Amino acid sequence: MADGEYDVLVLGAGSGGYACALRAAQLGLSVGLVEKGNLGGTCLHVGCIPTKALLHAAEVADSAREAARFGVSATLDGIDMAGVNAYKDKVVDRLFKGLTGLIRSRGITVIEGTGTLTGPREVTVDETAYTGRAVVLASGSYSKSLPGLEVDGEKVITSEHALRLDRVPASAIVLGGGVIGCEFASVWRSFGSEVTIVEALPRLVAAEDEASSKALERAFRKRGISFLTGTPFQSVKTTDTGVAVTVEGGDVIEAEVLLVAVGRGPSTDGLGYEEQGIAMERGFVLADERCRTNVEGVYAVGDIVPGLQLAHRGFQQGIFVAEEIAGLDPRPVDETGIPRVTYSHPEIASVGLDEARARELHGDAVTTVTYDLGGNGKSQILQTQGFVKLVGLTDGPVLGVHMVGDRVGELIGEAQLIYNWEAHADDVAPLVHAHPTQNEALGEAHLALAGKPLHAHS
Repeated sequence: MADGEYDVLVLGAGSGGYACALRAAQLGLSVGLVEKGNLGGTCLHVGCIPTKALLHAAEVADSAREAARFGVSATLDGIDMAGVNAYKDKVVDRLFKGLTGLIRSRGITVIEGTGTLTGPREVTVDETAYTGRAVVLASGSYSKSLPGLEVDGEKVITSEHALRLDRVPASAIVLGGGVIGCEFASVWRSFGSEVTIVEALPRLVAAEDEASSKALERAFRKRGISFLTGTPFQSVKTTDTGVAVTVEGGDVIEAEVLLVAVGRGPSTDGLGYEEQGIAMERGFVLADERCRTNVEGVYAVGDIVPGLQLAHRGFQQGIFVAEEIAGLDPRPVDETGIPRVTYSHPEIASVGLDEARARELHGDAVTTVTYDLGGNGKSQILQTQGFVKLVGLTDGPVLGVHMVGDRVGELIGEAQLIYNWEAHADDVAPLVHAHPTQNEALGEAHLALAGKPLHAHS
């Protein structure tokens, strides 16, 4: 093809964009990948990876603090944020170098700069136009704020600022009790901060099953993390020592910093999408189950498409679109079958329908079982509490798996296979789960759902 012409032209090199580029190149298509920042986008540089590095450092801090519980003599002398940040940045840098090399090895052309959609199959970068037989919009997301809430990057911060803090705040208010808010609250509490979460919805992590929310709230109370649910934010004032936050009802909460964690918005403004006739809604790009926009030959993936804003959703959509363009007729991504993990202490992991949604769809045909991690040997070794809750159809498949406890995010792989393969409890019950592992808890829960509990009361 001529210079500047590609089979696939991708706008954005975050999780969805670069996954699409890699798979398309693997299928023999010529690929142009437009990116104004670093390859890897939000997830790699200011999202999933650095946040989880902080969470692991927090786990190490908790292990040192609680070492006596295990008969180990150790003390926690403090948190060296310079050292924590160096560790975090090393992880990010290594992954970034690996990704850069991988993209180079696949023969993908990286076009550096801000891209704008200037035609149905055209993206312009610094006055140079590039065309694609297919164009994939993957411009990602940004940290949202609220009307009248000014982020200054010092006392009122977003998650991006929080990742660059050179100190542990003595106290923090977290505005938003979703995944991001709960993860940072968990980190800061482990590092020694006094933390208060302010959430307008009735419970923390409100997108999860209600039982999971309640378990996290109990654990946070035990850890000394304060939270106000059903409490809308009203205003914030900066003070000499930090911030003073007023909530509905007039109560004022003071702290050193305010973390604004009210979700992420689609990065689509000013990129020419609407001007080229792309159907939009509240800034999101509307796409069908095959990731097609209303403009022929233009696809959209990742955080700009309404739905779960998760890196692995972006990966899967990117792969799907590459295969769709190559004519492989891939199977659409089932949004309900995408695993979800909150990496707080304790973790929450889930896939499929929660109990409330399952009952909306299936009524009295829904059955549930909850297996307490108190009966799981490895969980007792780790000294973690929680459960595996299954939501299923009577004499039918498992509709949802919901787990709470340290490290349960590592169990979501089998759980998502159970859901996506529409397994019945009787299909899972005969499978052998190694002892002693937390993975056994999934097996035990399915034994119970199949009517033959082992290490659980019937």
